[in-house]
Amino acid sequence: MHFLSPILESYIANSSEDEPKLLQELTRETHLKVVQPRMITGHFQGRVLSMLSKIINPKYILEIGTYTGYSALCLAEGLQKDGELHTIEVNEELHKMQRRYFDRSGFGPQIKQHIGDALDIVPELDPTFDLVFIDAQKVNYDAYFEAVIQKTRPGSIILSDNVLWSGKVVEPLQKSDRATAVLLEYNQKLKEDPRVETVLLPIRDGLTLSRVL
Repeated sequence: MHFLSPILESYIANSSEDEPKLLQELTRETHLKVVQPRMITGHFQGRVLSMLSKIINPKYILEIGTYTGYSALCLAEGLQKDGELHTIEVNEELHKMQRRYFDRSGFGPQIKQHIGDALDIVPELDPTFDLVFIDAQKVNYDAYFEAVIQKTRPGSIILSDNVLWSGKVVEPLQKSDRATAVLLEYNQKLKEDPRVETVLLPIRDGLTLSRVL
């Protein structure tokens, strides 16, 4: 997942906005209590998500893959005062931890948690979303994209995380590696899809920014 040297990564983080104290606490608790803590968004990418959200100033945000809530809190920083962030997580055991940090952040009333399969939940959501963040099961990325694009408008932004997949997208493909195969197809699809314009950013494990046309 780390394509730059630790020294350079540290320099980049230290030259960017500081990580909010609440998110530092969430990172620590995630590493102490939750399986696969490397899944957490982290300082630098979190500040990128925050900045993008502030630039877009969305009224409605959709996130697929809450995990412990770090990225949701970053995205919420750009919400309009009467806006909402809907975040979907399949693991209900993380619900209480997410809510505890959401409520401490001051964005609690604006963050709506959903537990279950995003492919079942997204079609039932009412808002048209200005900003979408996809960061869940990689084998479902294409299905997630097709579901969320129906809930966007021209000018909406769809972000897709982990699209470089620890560099596996440029390595010989193993027959058993379904996730990498799906991401290769997904990356090519976004480049060619006439419904969006896309740029793949080499941020952390790869972050694709697609603008709906």
